[in-house]
Amino acid sequence: MIEEVRQLESTAVAEIQAAADDKALADLRVRHLGRKSPLRLAMGQIGKLPADQRPALGQVAGQAQKAIQAAFAAKETELRRAADAGSALDVTLPGRRPLAGSAHPLTQLTDELTAIFEGMGFDVADGPEAEDEYHNFDALNTPADHPARDLQDTFYLEGGAGLMRTQTSTVQIRVMEKTPPPVRVVAPGRVYRKETVDATHHFAFHQIEGLYVDRGVSFADLKGTVEAMGRQVLGAKTRVRFRPHFFPFTEPSVEYDFSCSICGGNNTGCSICKGTGWIEIAGAGMVDPAVFEAVGYDPEEFTGFAFGMGLERIAMIRYGIDDIRLFLDNDLRFTRQF
Repeated sequence: MIEEVRQLESTAVAEIQAAADDKALADLRVRHLGRKSPLRLAMGQIGKLPADQRPALGQVAGQAQKAIQAAFAAKETELRRAADAGSALDVTLPGRRPLAGSAHPLTQLTDELTAIFEGMGFDVADGPEAEDEYHNFDALNTPADHPARDLQDTFYLEGGAGLMRTQTSTVQIRVMEKTPPPVRVVAPGRVYRKETVDATHHFAFHQIEGLYVDRGVSFADLKGTVEAMGRQVLGAKTRVRFRPHFFPFTEPSVEYDFSCSICGGNNTGCSICKGTGWIEIAGAGMVDPAVFEAVGYDPEEFTGFAFGMGLERIAMIRYGIDDIRLFLDNDLRFTRQF
């Protein structure tokens, strides 16, 4: 049987060296190293031999297997080099223009909004996405027993290391802790909520929030700022509507809507405003005195307003996108449209 194995090795190596292409080499691999190959069948007989004969046959079979595998590796290298030589660069051909990339629609919208607010005198601030409970909840007048925490269920890090921020309001707290009034900043960035992903919800999305604190800041300043932003983003005829609401970190609080830039309220079948003529955007309000106290501001001396909005929401309205998941799918067919 030892001689048979040596003959199998010799035959296999010779056939491998004579293979003309990758397909022939693949067929030979199955024939000589496959589960039902003669070499495998011979190796399966080792256990049936007398104990004193097993080591010799096992050694010869192992050497044969290594020799066959080495022959395959050498032939693959030879075929690859031949293929490369046959596809050498033809320097006489005209060059190919490199594909030009473009910014993601959310990046474009972020840049546009920050430019609008910078034109109003706002600075741009940034902060960590992995936050602590104090900056994400407590300093924003949302203690551990506050029911509003249930509406912002998020992802907590192991070992009490913090959580993934649920809003970019955390950046406002960090700015106020380090900067005395007056303060005028916007904070764009990614935020996280423990949401069930569907066409209108995602566990990761983007916000831009603004804060203005100074002496004599009023609700009228808030409405004027939001209205100016809306007209630059969605058109000069855009109107703003405030509706009473509740947020733990502002008082009074509102939700604000923009007039529908798609149908102007004249189409009862409009998929954007549902025929109401108004599109819900986000929330705003005058900063709660408890928030000022948390950062060391005197609420008797200073007032301020805060506002925020989801960037995906604005982008979906502007571009007529009906599924929020498209923004994070990394599908070039989607992103190349912008």
